[in-house]
Amino acid sequence: VQLVESGGGLVQPGGSLRLSCAASGFTFSSYAMRWYRQAPGKERELVASITSTGDSTYYSDSVKGRFAISRDNAKNTVYLQMNSLKPEDTAVYYCKTRVGLYGYWGQGTQVTVSS
Repeated sequence: VQLVESGGGLVQPGGSLRLSCAASGFTFSSYAMRWYRQAPGKERELVASITSTGDSTYYSDSVKGRFAISRDNAKNTVYLQMNSLKPEDTAVYYCKTRVGLYGYWGQGTQVTVSS
């Protein structure tokens, strides 16, 4: 199982970014996917999740209405569209899946929101 995030960077407050997580090594379309983030000095937190078919999503209160998770099962990729970004969204963003008994993480992508 391999998960590779991309799309992070430096953006001004109010701006947008789209993160991608390319998956391989498992049957992507059969598994739910999640985005987490970890800010300096804080615990890793769940940001959003999506079911295997994409028919149901979850968002943390801190991002609800601003972020959107989606997936393209033909491309084995999950996305996180982030709008109206705030300085407190600054963190390393990770995608994760659980296959059988094991959880798998990507290496993370840095998002910095600053003027």
